[in-house]
Amino acid sequence: MLLLSVSWGWSQSYVESALTFSQSRPGGSARIQAMGGSQIALGGDYSSALSNPAGLGMFNRSEVTLTPGLSTYSANAHYFGEDRDASRSTFVVPGLSLVLNIPINSNSGFESGSFAITMTRTNDFNRSVNYAGNANSSLLESFIQTANGYNTNQFDPDGGDLYNSPTGLAYYNYLIGPAHLLDQSFPDNEYFTDVKPNAQNYYTPRQQEDVQTRGITNQWSFSYGANYKDLLFFGASIGVSSLRYKNTKAYSEAFTGDEFVNGFDLQETLNIRGTGVNATLGAIVRPVNFLQVGISYTTPTFYQLTETYEASMSSSWKNFEYYSNKPNYGGQDNPTLNNESASTDVVTSDYSLTVPSKFSAGLAFISKYGLLTGDVELANYSRAKYSSNTIGVGFGDENQGIKETYKSVVNYRGGLELRFKIFRLRGGYGIQANPYRGDYDSSIKSVSGGVGVKLEKFHIDFAWVQSSGNNLYSPYYLNEGGPVVELENKTTTGIVTFGFNF
Repeated sequence: MLLLSVSWGWSQSYVESALTFSQSRPGGSARIQAMGGSQIALGGDYSSALSNPAGLGMFNRSEVTLTPGLSTYSANAHYFGEDRDASRSTFVVPGLSLVLNIPINSNSGFESGSFAITMTRTNDFNRSVNYAGNANSSLLESFIQTANGYNTNQFDPDGGDLYNSPTGLAYYNYLIGPAHLLDQSFPDNEYFTDVKPNAQNYYTPRQQEDVQTRGITNQWSFSYGANYKDLLFFGASIGVSSLRYKNTKAYSEAFTGDEFVNGFDLQETLNIRGTGVNATLGAIVRPVNFLQVGISYTTPTFYQLTETYEASMSSSWKNFEYYSNKPNYGGQDNPTLNNESASTDVVTSDYSLTVPSKFSAGLAFISKYGLLTGDVELANYSRAKYSSNTIGVGFGDENQGIKETYKSVVNYRGGLELRFKIFRLRGGYGIQANPYRGDYDSSIKSVSGGVGVKLEKFHIDFAWVQSSGNNLYSPYYLNEGGPVVELENKTTTGIVTFGFNF
């Protein structure tokens, strides 16, 4: 029953989280990052273990690498004519690897193979959003719409569907109540609030929210790639993904001039942790010396996730006798309201999430002066799916919402590398396509560049990557829509890869 209550409150967030956990950014070394993440047709880089393990067949020596970096995340929020900025910086280690090259002495045509153990950061959830504005609706309206149609048993501690929910917290803060308190002839499954709308029948609170998201997805890949006559390279890998996600929200509304209520504050914390597995198969063909063609397929990632949710709410009243303005109600002493508060239990639930598969293809044109490469990636985000082994718990509405909200996309990446003796100069560009149905464009565009030095037993590469895109955020939902925060997001990352050959 506790799981049912938290699902009620977070059903829309489950739809959003499905996309958050399904999307991945191109990972790998600073060399690959500087070229826009394009890597499907390339080889000789540990990044192939994640994207196309066939590229490991191009190693002719063993290698160990470490890739540290620094990321800065910023967001500009526009809400009811007001703009606010939020940013933070984080030290990151997006990659490390060990590649062991194994020469093959035979007449079969197989020249060598390489086994790799790599860790690659495939997603970064770190974000900060802060917005404020004088709105034309209230979160209280959302609570009322959620509660309508059910009597007050839904708030009972013993199995009430909305007991462990923000709507339940609003009920125990006296911010909403059943209509029969106003008049006993009114139904007990309709709800009201003592906060009064203005003359135009709108609620006009001062709203503010601070949203902090932290977390990463790292994938450990165990991969092997083989080389057949320097013409055909093929490989496979098993991936084990570790997901860590934490979202905290601090939301407030202030009702300036209201007769009874000053305002309220709502705090929510959502923690999700889990592990997933997938597999990747790939091949690269070199029909002529200057051209390489690559393809790879990554199976769906099957996650087992554990979620904890908790929330608290406090409200400020003006020494208000709660039943004093309800003349037709009797039988109870009047509670005098000043500072009220309530908290949910810590609700824990376990469930599964299947992240959609990916198919990628790439071309690379190579000469002694450098290379030019490009990739396309196909993914269908509408195929993300939740499931649960808990009796009585299902995700039918959430899975249907995923199908109706998201679509299949084609992502593009391209890059180049110029070579002069031991020096390398690189640049790249990528587009992560809009995953939503409809006209709003939430695609993410990335620009990158970098330099490198390659010696006989050591190489060092630096990459700078800047990604930007717009998206929308709704603090709550109403039957007729709801308020929308317009966000302009930007992420800037600098990383360095140190590599040693042996």
